Amino acid sequence: MADSPYLARPWLKHYDFWVPAEVRQPHGALYQILQIAASQYASRPATHFHGAELTFWQIKQQVDRLAAALHRRGIRAADRVGIMLPNCPQYPISFFAIARLGAIVVNINPLYTAPEVARVIEDSGLCAMVTLDTLASTARAAGAPPMLILSTLAEYKPECAPSPDARGALAFTRLIAESGDETLPRLPGDCSGEVAVLTYTGGTTGVPKGAMLTHGSIYVNMLQSVVWGQYFTRRGEERLLLVLPLFHVYGMTVGMLLSFWNGTLMILMEKYNPDQLLDAVERLRPTFLPGVPTMFQSILNHPRAATCGLEHVKSFNSGAAPLAVETIDRFERLSGAMLREGYGMTELSCSAITTPLLGIRKPGSIGVPMPSTWVRIVDLETATQDVPVGEEGELLVRGPQMMSGYWRKPEETANTIRDGWLHTGDIARMDQDGYFYIVQRKKDMINVGGFKVFPTEVDEVLYAHPAVAEAAAVGIPHPYRGEVVKAYVVLRAGSSASAAEILEFCGTRLAKFKAPAEIEFLDSLPKSAVGKILRKELRRRADMDSPEQAHGHPATERE
Repeated sequence: MADSPYLARPWLKHYDFWVPAEVRQPHGALYQILQIAASQYASRPATHFHGAELTFWQIKQQVDRLAAALHRRGIRAADRVGIMLPNCPQYPISFFAIARLGAIVVNINPLYTAPEVARVIEDSGLCAMVTLDTLASTARAAGAPPMLILSTLAEYKPECAPSPDARGALAFTRLIAESGDETLPRLPGDCSGEVAVLTYTGGTTGVPKGAMLTHGSIYVNMLQSVVWGQYFTRRGEERLLLVLPLFHVYGMTVGMLLSFWNGTLMILMEKYNPDQLLDAVERLRPTFLPGVPTMFQSILNHPRAATCGLEHVKSFNSGAAPLAVETIDRFERLSGAMLREGYGMTELSCSAITTPLLGIRKPGSIGVPMPSTWVRIVDLETATQDVPVGEEGELLVRGPQMMSGYWRKPEETANTIRDGWLHTGDIARMDQDGYFYIVQRKKDMINVGGFKVFPTEVDEVLYAHPAVAEAAAVGIPHPYRGEVVKAYVVLRAGSSASAAEILEFCGTRLAKFKAPAEIEFLDSLPKSAVGKILRKELRRRADMDSPEQAHGHPATERE
């Protein structure tokens, strides 16, 4: 790496003037974030949920009581405790209570089926689980641990409904109410290297694996975001509209933890619904709205988007998947604010690369590496040689926000972290200013007769068509070329287009080998819990199609 173009970190000269090159890793537990928030913003509201609010001090009181109840029932440091909840106040209360004991939070997607939950329970070795009464049957069918703690969303709504009938389980709010002012065990002086969270990868590239995120890796990643945006953050005054799921690292770190650090009010939405989101924008006037590309695209297609008050939101941020330049342009014209893009992954506690606030604007770029973060791009064949500036290769990341490995999977860990570098599996390039561009996941790349086609390049063209609301390109088998491009398209409400029209549109903007050979219209595209389009599911759908369709025969049309 002696002659590497990445060694000099050319991106540093494009940092905003207040951002340091390095951020020191803290040594405290994540619970410390709550302690600081409760002392600085005690009487300020921390959460807003269906009209009901809890202050930072009230949350700390409930966290300490829940931690005492769990400790009394045998939960100790390093025990794994599952949280299977949508966005609701019970999530941060459970998260900080588990962290207070030095136990490990195991994030579980509440949309999982019983077999999917069972895999997480078995792999992590759960001692306890917190979930909703409506999910109790799924938890039990999955083999939930004996300590099953149930709550109901109504308990934290204005009507304050009674605790659910636990039926052999423990009731969440009763545990809190019954706990006294018990003395909890002292936190260790340095727990930065201890595992705090197990978050399972989405499984889009294989069997889900539990990324071991430590107190230190999550804490420092949050602080990297703190210093990045501190000049435009009014501590104790911001309002975050959080539709990103808290069980995902994006919602957990950039949403919840950053909000507690800054004394920000979290407006919690259980799931994404465009009507409800725009209602919240209009009534509650959030100042920060993080999301994913599909969310911003759906807002653009909503009839109320221009009149709901988006212009009052001062900051939008997109992550989890590539954002089309066409979407950026349209959204910024609509809102009048910058739509910033960033890059991260579960294995990085959340963030690694993001857009400067006052730096050079390069739509389509994910920005520059965050403080204390090193990035390289290496050749695709050996993954050992740095490629020249401007050339494409695999993105490697190194920094204090990296996971310590995959839970009980040493071989997968060794394959992903080599010589201290995290191999992301993403294809990217860096320009002369040190700005990075994601090209594609390695496994999503399409090979058309030996030519490489990046699906996101095809997606960009499809999104430029005025009738297209959502689109995703995948490779399908072809008897001569090996693979050809197939595009799945969702049309905008009230719009019409034929497959032939879209094929012609793409044919004038893409090289022949890149242009789709087939278009299929769908009512919606499959997405992960965070809103990322699942190309793996689209490829599976293509594999189930008839051989005639798979070999490039006439496309399905729908007006």
